[in-house]
Amino acid sequence: MKVLANDGVSQSGIDKLESAGFEVITTKVAQEQVINFLNENKVDVILVRSATKVRKDIIDACPSLKIIGRGGVGLDNIDVEYAKEKGVKVINTPAASSASVAELVIAHLLSGVRFLKNANRDMPLEGESRFKDLKKSYAKGVELRGKTLGIIGFGRIGQATAKVALGLGMKVIAADAFLEEATIELDFFDGQKLDFNIKTISKDEVLKQSDFITLHVPAQKDYVISKKELELMKDGAGLINAARGGVIDEVALVDALDSKKLSFAGLDVFESEPRPEIKILMSPHISLSPHIGGSTNEAQDRIGVELANQIIEILN
Repeated sequence: MKVLANDGVSQSGIDKLESAGFEVITTKVAQEQVINFLNENKVDVILVRSATKVRKDIIDACPSLKIIGRGGVGLDNIDVEYAKEKGVKVINTPAASSASVAELVIAHLLSGVRFLKNANRDMPLEGESRFKDLKKSYAKGVELRGKTLGIIGFGRIGQATAKVALGLGMKVIAADAFLEEATIELDFFDGQKLDFNIKTISKDEVLKQSDFITLHVPAQKDYVISKKELELMKDGAGLINAARGGVIDEVALVDALDSKKLSFAGLDVFESEPRPEIKILMSPHISLSPHIGGSTNEAQDRIGVELANQIIEILN
């Protein structure tokens, strides 16, 4: 049986599949050529991440296809219900990248509160000539300890982010449309554990009470954060989005940053991805990364192995 890992898969995933008798193809096939490639090679499984879309046209045109696998959480680039109607299994790895995304969220938070984005740009250019001036400019950072982190969307990734924030001494509050409470278990290096029970509250209350907000919601039709929500936030708050592009009104966000309603933002995903708007890219108030939330070596290993295990279980 053949597996096309069109957006890549870890070597550990490849090894596991090959040891079970699968042929793994890692050729990168352009979107418009996917149908021809799947049919010419009689591919049984296609593995994608966010780049390749598997819509009705591919599902209808490729009778050999038995499984569509998504390395990661979101399935918005796959016509899931239609695939199921046609007898094609859809699998993903919702837990594998949670810790990686959580750590990136905290990295953007730290970048924002300690001005690292701008300091890293200014130091190579002016560190030798204006060191004391730069030190004065960036000397008014704040600590995360004791501050309130509001998490909107309290699923696996939201809860993983809560773990890191709690470890930093932050207060965590959360809003979720489907979850009333969750127990967050902190595991320490020496085997000790601590449990924290967090009951969710309304989104508006999270916005009003939080020093920083992080979003962990799926792609949706309407903005989760628009001008109305930004106005509810504390003056000088920070906003992080490592979930999906399009859940924040980016025009309203830039206005809020320029007016100093918000002090900073951190974005890993963008409304017009893969071509983020120039105003977003050039803002001195936004810490940026190119959709790398789940892109750590450890997460990719977990994703590859988890996908492989699911494929083997289904097809063998």
